[in-house]
Amino acid sequence: MKIALIFFFAVVSEVTATTALKFSEGFTKLVPSLVVVVGYGLSFYLLSLSLKVIPIGTAYALWSGIGIVLTVIVGAVLWREQMDWARGIGITLIISGILVINLFSKVTAH
Repeated sequence: MKIALIFFFAVVSEVTATTALKFSEGFTKLVPSLVVVVGYGLSFYLLSLSLKVIPIGTAYALWSGIGIVLTVIVGAVLWREQMDWARGIGITLIISGILVINLFSKVTAH
């Protein structure tokens, strides 16, 4: 359970950093730029801790997939980015992949 919480915060840190990247306006705004650097640094650190237990392929697939889905949601909420059929299908495929990995993968860490 502890690793799941660490992994969760790795994803949240990545999404926070990605969101701040847009707010940084090309690194011209100091505070959002600092959030980007700290957020990505924290995310990679927490992800590295997760890799002690979670296989790298599984961890990276989940980290990036969940991050993409959450970032799309943030974009829709903060910037009113529209969802078209292609985005909808893509997000559905990502979520399906996450479910397949979590429900059916028998790979374990060494």
